[in-house]
Amino acid sequence: MSNTDHNQIDVMSIGDVVTDAFIKLLDDQAHTYVDEHGMKTLAMQYGTKLPFDHAEVIDGVGNAANAAVSFARLGLHSSFASNVGGDTAGRDMIAALHKNGVDSRFVHINPGKVSNYHYVLWYKEERTILIKHEEYDYQWPRFRASDVPRWAYFSSISKNALDTYHDHVAEWLEDNPEVKFAFQPGTFQLEAGAERLKALYQRSEVLVLNREEAVQVSGGDYHDVHGLLDKLHDLGPKIVCITDGPDGAYASDGNERLKMPLYPDPAPPLERTGAGDAFASTFVAALIKGNTLEGALQWGPINSMNVVQHVGAQAGLLTEKQLEELLRSAPVGYKPERF
Repeated sequence: MSNTDHNQIDVMSIGDVVTDAFIKLLDDQAHTYVDEHGMKTLAMQYGTKLPFDHAEVIDGVGNAANAAVSFARLGLHSSFASNVGGDTAGRDMIAALHKNGVDSRFVHINPGKVSNYHYVLWYKEERTILIKHEEYDYQWPRFRASDVPRWAYFSSISKNALDTYHDHVAEWLEDNPEVKFAFQPGTFQLEAGAERLKALYQRSEVLVLNREEAVQVSGGDYHDVHGLLDKLHDLGPKIVCITDGPDGAYASDGNERLKMPLYPDPAPPLERTGAGDAFASTFVAALIKGNTLEGALQWGPINSMNVVQHVGAQAGLLTEKQLEELLRSAPVGYKPERF
């Protein structure tokens, strides 16, 4: 449970919500190769019928939705501001969020619109996602004073929302300076650039990016982690966290800089969807709960590790008790080090 009055919203996640339809490809019906541009490519036979292993449909997912469920699983009063269509898929998404303990009253239903529905080609432990973001009339909710959260967490949202929605969020944050803000930019937010979303970067208490995204946002040198952290801090965030795949993660609060290894996998990953969301949201959740930077870095990789042992982004999300049990049994070297 949160260490504050549980009637107040601890954290409001902001972003799109989708249904993911996973299609598990048979290992012998596809293959990967590196094309002439150096890009790893998934290939299947063209113009024929291919057998597949099975399909799984998971409602109420997406970067921000995954974070909202992660926060709820960790005992925070988690709410979600999003949009769905006025269809069965939209109702199923809201039901899934509610089932996972997320306060969904700020999810806006758009009559006459369809909900976001993505197809996930699942090959071995990796996935290729076919995406289509519906164009909603993005309107920032009006909040009563009692509905203002302690934290806001903004992640992936449609390109259509770049026109005014981000400005409305920035204005709301300016009007509510007591709200702490965490930013995990999604694809279109990264493409918009740091200048367009300058107000959000400046307002960020926490910014979480992977290493490639850190280069894209900052314009820094991929091989110079200290330089990347410096440039990202210059945009305004107080705490910057850069995830780096198998090399773990780096974090800086402006005073100290820490490097954190991965938590060891108990078995080969089953499927990697949501690993980054699990890390980012758990890192932020630890800070919301009053944990130190070191403690937040120790929490994040554990939830990420467990998520990839399950199908989809949410089935493997841990409770605080489960997370702490795994932390107690961590190997001796599982600790952050200054770098």
